[in-house]
Amino acid sequence: MRTTEFLRSVPVLTFALICYSAVGGWTAYKIGVPLPWMIGALFFTGLIAVNKRSERLLQGYKFPNDFRQIFIALIGVMIGTQVTPEVMEQAVELPWTITALALFVALAHLGNMLIFLWLGGYDRATACFSATPGGLTESIMFGEEAGADMRVLTAQQFLRIIVVVTALPFGLSLWLGHPVGSAAGMSFGNGTAPSSSPGHIALILGAALLGLWLGPKLRLPAPPLTGPMLIAAPLTVTGVLDLQLPFWLISLAQIVIGGSLGLRFVGMSAALLRKALWLAIISVAFMLGLAWIFAIALNHVTGIEILPLVLSFAPGGVTEMSLIALSLAASPALISVHHIIRIILTIIEVTLVAKWMGLKSQA
Repeated sequence: MRTTEFLRSVPVLTFALICYSAVGGWTAYKIGVPLPWMIGALFFTGLIAVNKRSERLLQGYKFPNDFRQIFIALIGVMIGTQVTPEVMEQAVELPWTITALALFVALAHLGNMLIFLWLGGYDRATACFSATPGGLTESIMFGEEAGADMRVLTAQQFLRIIVVVTALPFGLSLWLGHPVGSAAGMSFGNGTAPSSSPGHIALILGAALLGLWLGPKLRLPAPPLTGPMLIAAPLTVTGVLDLQLPFWLISLAQIVIGGSLGLRFVGMSAALLRKALWLAIISVAFMLGLAWIFAIALNHVTGIEILPLVLSFAPGGVTEMSLIALSLAASPALISVHHIIRIILTIIEVTLVAKWMGLKSQA
């Protein structure tokens, strides 16, 4: 009994899951999977999460959010180091892209609602809040107030992100003709090897922790990511500090983020997951197709390359999409800004739609 209690303690179980996730990341890296450290970790912990034998061990366990946020903050610092004069020049095209993003959010939400209503047979509240192309936390919170089926809503929202961050790197690898991310031997940064000295790591962690504190104080959207971005960007642009993350630290951040994503499946039945997964695949395929259409149109209007535009519209999580953008060196700062705006637009849009549909709080 003491051994079981020891294994189920949060620090021990968290450490064991990170080690297991690292094995998944290493395995994916060795076989050439795109974005291997995140996808491999996600796949391995996902297998544990749906395994009935693990249910007792993981019952009541939640991956420590504060710990996860430290690694999200590290990605925020890394994105901040990608702010360049070229990115600032592209910012003048934001009115075009934001207008298109607002239209994308509305069309994606409408299309997804039809998919979940007609193919999924969901009730109106569950379909409405499962269909949002962003704002996972807010959609779940609003859906609970409106009386949605929380098991279905939670599964669809997490699977939206998981399907996007799994399918998109594979799709881009086929399109580009080589695996994306560290599987391809690509580096994050400006091509120079970042320092791994204790002093350099301390500066990176200091910027990340300062950003974690600053983000909520300024009421920023996605504060664990945007706070550190705001700290790192001016330091990088002005040349005051070089805060590039070494490869091993970026890989560790991917392992933690991917591993914690895979654990979202704990407690979900096989039947629920099967139905939610095929609906998520249809929904994501629809949204990615829509993203390509918008990207091609905006490319003609703004001159911004299609790949960064597709990544800007792809309906994954902010952190996960930023990692994909970093792996491709595809304007990660600009892409992150678009994903933050996408979340804000989604929250506004779903609030208006829910009011129009008469989906009021059940409390």
